[in-house]
Amino acid sequence: MRRPLIIANWKMHKRLDDALHDAVAIKNQVSAVSKCDVAIAPVNVHLKSVADRLEGSGLLVAGQNCAVTNSDGAHTGEVSAEMLRNVGCRLVIVGHSERRTLYGDSDTSINQRVKAAVAAGLAAILCVGESIEERSAGHHLDVVDRQLLIGLNGLTLADAARIIIAYEPVWAIGTGVTATPEQAQEMHGHIRGKLAEMFGNGAAEQIRLIYGGSVKPENISELMSKSDIDGALVGGASLDPSSFASIVNF
Repeated sequence: MRRPLIIANWKMHKRLDDALHDAVAIKNQVSAVSKCDVAIAPVNVHLKSVADRLEGSGLLVAGQNCAVTNSDGAHTGEVSAEMLRNVGCRLVIVGHSERRTLYGDSDTSINQRVKAAVAAGLAAILCVGESIEERSAGHHLDVVDRQLLIGLNGLTLADAARIIIAYEPVWAIGTGVTATPEQAQEMHGHIRGKLAEMFGNGAAEQIRLIYGGSVKPENISELMSKSDIDGALVGGASLDPSSFASIVNF
C-alpha cells in the first residue's frame, strides 16, 4: 500500500516571519493526520528555520531544486542536495515545469539533479508533464515518456526506492484549470506502466505518483479516489494554511 504524500510548494513566496507562522499553522491543523506524509517546500533561505520549527512534528521539509553536483566548488548561486539534507530536507523537487520553461533546465541536467539527490540520501520528486500544444497534438504520452527515460537514466533498482514522480500538466499549473481526474489517472497509469518497463512491476507498484496542477480543496478527494494517484504537489492553494490543511485532511 503506497502512503499518500501531499507537498506544499511555496515557490518564491513568503518572507521569513510569514513562512514560520504558516508552517506552524499547518503543523497545528494537520497534527491528527497519521495516514499521509506531508511536506513543505519553502525557498532555500528559509529551509533551516522552517525545518527547526517543524522538528519533531512529523512534517517533512523539501527543497525546490538542487544543483547538478554534490561536489563543493565554483558554482555561484547553486545549492547542492547534500547541503539541503544538512539543513533538514528529506525531499527535493527536480524538473518542475517552471525550472524547465523559465530557467532552461534540460532533461539531461534534470537527470544529473535526480542522481545528485539520490546520492545525498534525499527522495527526488521528478516532475514531468506536457504543454497544451503537446497535448492538443496528441504528443503528451511521448513527451512524458521522454522526460521519464532521460530523467531516470542510469538509476538502479535500489535508487528507484528514492524516486517520486509528480505529473504536472503545464497547462494546469497556476491557471485554475485542472486535468480531469480521468485525464490524471490515464497519465498516472501510463507512467506506472513505463516505470514497470524500467524497474520491474514490483518497484513500479511502490513508487508514489503525485499530481500537480491547480489542486485545491474542491478537487482533491476526486483526484485521490483514482487508483494510481498517490498524492498532490500543491502550489497556489498551499499558500493559505487552512486551504492546504483542507487538502491534507481530504
